[in-house]
Amino acid sequence: MTEVTQEQAPANTGGGGSVAEQAKEKVQERAGQMQQQVGEKAQEMRGQAASGIKQQLDSRSTDAGDQVSAIGDAIRRVGEQLREEGQEAPARYARQVAQPVERFGRYLTDADGERILRDVEQFARRRPWATAAGGLAIGFVVARFIKASSADGGQPQMQPYNGGQAALPVGAAPSSSR
Repeated sequence: MTEVTQEQAPANTGGGGSVAEQAKEKVQERAGQMQQQVGEKAQEMRGQAASGIKQQLDSRSTDAGDQVSAIGDAIRRVGEQLREEGQEAPARYARQVAQPVERFGRYLTDADGERILRDVEQFARRRPWATAAGGLAIGFVVARFIKASSADGGQPQMQPYNGGQAALPVGAAPSSSR
């Protein structure tokens, strides 16, 4: 009986190594499947996010297009009114301004989010300096807006003067009337 046990022990040990290899392969296979599933899920989420952004852009651009078209229409009406009053030169300028404004409004209303993103990308590639200048201008406007809406309301800060008896705005010189 001891012989049978001894013969089976080496077979189990050899089989154990094979089981370990099989387990390792199974774990690697499962890890690969999980990576693939995670990758597919991430791709799906990116697609959903992009779709959501395009839908938002489409909706908001349509609203903006309606507003821009209304502005173009108002400029055109002003031009007609000026022409009726006999002021041909300003009326002509108003019509010239109204045409591209109305055209831009129609573009915003008619274009979907994907087309707008594609057109913006093409513009940025053709005119990188204009894009950089536009970004700089937007940054400046945002900085001014943030500064104006800060907690102190854009008011100058006060600093104590003469031992705390009077307060002056920062950078102001004390008066010499003593």
